[in-house]
Amino acid sequence: MAPPPVELHIVSDSTGETAARLVHALEAQFPEQEFEEVRHARAESVDDLEIAVRSARGRPAVVIYTLVEPEMRDAMRRLCRRARVHYCDLLGHPIDAVARVSGQAARMTPGSQAPLNPAYFRRIEAMEFAVKYDDGVGAGLDEADIVLVGVSRTSKTPLSIYLGYLGHKVANVPIVKGIEPPKDLWEINPVKIVGLTIDANRLAEIRRGRLRNLGARDRQYAELMEIYEELDQATAIHRRLGCPVIDISELSIEETAQRILRTVESRRAEAAAAHARA
Repeated sequence: MAPPPVELHIVSDSTGETAARLVHALEAQFPEQEFEEVRHARAESVDDLEIAVRSARGRPAVVIYTLVEPEMRDAMRRLCRRARVHYCDLLGHPIDAVARVSGQAARMTPGSQAPLNPAYFRRIEAMEFAVKYDDGVGAGLDEADIVLVGVSRTSKTPLSIYLGYLGHKVANVPIVKGIEPPKDLWEINPVKIVGLTIDANRLAEIRRGRLRNLGARDRQYAELMEIYEELDQATAIHRRLGCPVIDISELSIEETAQRILRTVESRRAEAAAAHARA
């Protein structure tokens, strides 16, 4: 018998997006558990907090809140304890810790946005780069920080966009049966190339779903034997490139992105150490 859903009540003095991102990461750690998200956005008074806690009281629920003002955080803590509701304060401890270390007081402004600093503009530039050089388009391989190489539907585009959001310029090159990759791929710094692969059955399932959604009839695209041949060609190209290969079959975009970053950073460090010894 499946366990009952756990209610995750997201309480925020703004939109609740900060807490929602953590909640999604939290849910991924409990794949067998069903969750229900309940948002309480724009909580601007203690009355608003009382309504949120009342809706969670007596239920299998956790109240997760991002409240900037210390008085509101204190009120929420008291209300949750009184109602015997499990709770998690996402902002309180980090704000206090950073204030102690930096010696500066936090602005305490609900809904404050990240400043338009150089890091922000680097992210925007990197995301635009990912779109411009998606799927082998253009000649951005030399300029890219990371180059992804894999067959169709190995998450190359979403990974490029996500890594762009993190500030990394990513180009991706598709491996298409019977077509040689662009010659530039063999001329760039190899440490930034990462291959992507996937289980053949999983890829067939993804492609069949895509065909259904598009109303297309190109069955060869999703045929298992065709997929095996594509993956064999991809393996041969990865070997020629001498690049590390990440199997994305059971990984989320976030997990794959972190593995890519660790792989590229490790290879760069090894290359730098080898150059220093030479």
